[in-house]
Amino acid sequence: MKTFAIIPAGGKGVRSGSATPKQYLKFKGKELIVYTLETFQKNRLVNKIVVSADPSYFNLLEKLKSKYHITKLEQIVEGGKERQDSVHNGLLSIKAKKDDRVIVHDAARALLPAEVLTNSIKMAKNKGNALVCIKAGDTLLKGKSTVNYYIDRKDIYYVQTPQIFKYADLMKAMEKAYSEGFYGTDESMLVKRINKKIHIAEGSPLNFKITSKSDMEFFRKLI
Repeated sequence: MKTFAIIPAGGKGVRSGSATPKQYLKFKGKELIVYTLETFQKNRLVNKIVVSADPSYFNLLEKLKSKYHITKLEQIVEGGKERQDSVHNGLLSIKAKKDDRVIVHDAARALLPAEVLTNSIKMAKNKGNALVCIKAGDTLLKGKSTVNYYIDRKDIYYVQTPQIFKYADLMKAMEKAYSEGFYGTDESMLVKRINKKIHIAEGSPLNFKITSKSDMEFFRKLI
């Protein structure tokens, strides 16, 4: 059984306010995506890495692969219009068996703790899938300029990545979504639609998605 990691990195980085997509911005002299790739490179349970990206960044990715010795990065494929399309392109590019595991992880979650990745892979191998989340710790409410009502946070989670599924399940979920014209915000939403029970794995506050200028500043301070 092999474990493939698909890293969708085709985003334009509009919310970061930069002309360069955030995943290619340098932090302490190293591109953001390299921090992410190194975590998967170092993990012994990960066999191969695929990055879905804008073709204009293919050459840069090849240079980064060589410079930082990301030997598990075997394929760089064209990203799609939406995240779902980028993941689908990655899925189509791998030669996986139905029970092989596929990890999907955001390129901009660059501080994924090694133990979170390892534990989620082990859960997926034991239970069929794993969805990394963190439990809501703040008071939650519904409203606009004023409070409408408060939400019980007891069973509320913030969804992160990695998200790990059997290759056959994720491909089936993708095919169903496309046949129905459905686009989800993540892969777990698609797999849930084929009536699979999704298992929650423990995440980490460090595993935040770097999206805005304030996220980038926080990341700089952390590293």
